Amino acid sequence: MVKANAHSVVVNKLAHADFERWDSFVERCAEATFFHRAGWKIVIEKAFGHRTHFLLAQRAGEIVGVLPLTEIKSFLFGHSLISNAFCVYGGIVADDEEARSALDQHAQKLARELNVGHLEYRQFKPSHADWPSQDLYFTFRKAIDPDMEKNMLAIPQRRRTMVRKGIKNGLVSELDRGVDRFFALFADNVKRHGTPALPKRYFALLREVFGKDCEVLTVLHEGKVVSSVLSFYFRDEVLPYYAGDAEDARHLAANDFKYWELMRRACERGYRVFDYGRSKRGTGQFDFKKNWGFEPTQLHYEYYLVNAKGIPEHNPTNPKYSLFIKMWRKLPMPVANALGPFIVKNLG
Repeated sequence: MVKANAHSVVVNKLAHADFERWDSFVERCAEATFFHRAGWKIVIEKAFGHRTHFLLAQRAGEIVGVLPLTEIKSFLFGHSLISNAFCVYGGIVADDEEARSALDQHAQKLARELNVGHLEYRQFKPSHADWPSQDLYFTFRKAIDPDMEKNMLAIPQRRRTMVRKGIKNGLVSELDRGVDRFFALFADNVKRHGTPALPKRYFALLREVFGKDCEVLTVLHEGKVVSSVLSFYFRDEVLPYYAGDAEDARHLAANDFKYWELMRRACERGYRVFDYGRSKRGTGQFDFKKNWGFEPTQLHYEYYLVNAKGIPEHNPTNPKYSLFIKMWRKLPMPVANALGPFIVKNLG
């Protein structure tokens, strides 16, 4: 236990007995996200075997701030402390500056004690102007109108035409109880892009740990699965997070139809924000979301360097991975699915 301020704020590591209190704070804290929930500690530890360091700040016994951290130690990709791994958002969320500072100082001290290469915060807003940062990632968020037709008309004409094409093609959507149909599409999709797939167990754990707040929507054409998306629900927001499409999904307009169906169902259930998630500038996903009428918002990924000489660049747009991507595309699917988890678990 570390006292950030002898008279007020105390920082501890999250204990299982405090999960409910942690999540209650996250639910009420305006700047918190789905990725600050305590369940990520269980998912990350069970799916990948990483150590987590979920920090909570308390004042007079009440939680006033949280910081979820994951420690990743890899021969290939180095030693890091990330808030939060496998998540697009993270960093410190707190009621006041005193709690924020206490968590920040504790995290920096922990990074030095663990002797990591770097500490990483994934945030909506910058917090350390003197730390190196990346400007590669953007998020796309937009309000869902209570009027369904207004949501349809808010989609720019070209994408709206594709949605209506999907409807005309007789596409239908279903909610899945498991992850089997989703994972088959997801694994095939990422392999075609030359990147390793996360393990199926990870997705099953997301469903198990987050329950009704993690949902799979699958699109079918004449009984055949053509597209699927795994989404998170938090407060009044829906966040499509992982997706996969069959090779014939494009000519059926299944991708556009899938996201329309997700938005339509969310609207019917009273959700008011559609979070299209993170995309890298200069990619097809970035352009696709803009073409749906969503405006990009810069995310701020900041790095406290302990032993590292510079910020990590472990992403497919890095030219040094081009040969690996070409090789991975040629692997048989069973081989890719067997090897993939051992690689991707260390990317975070």
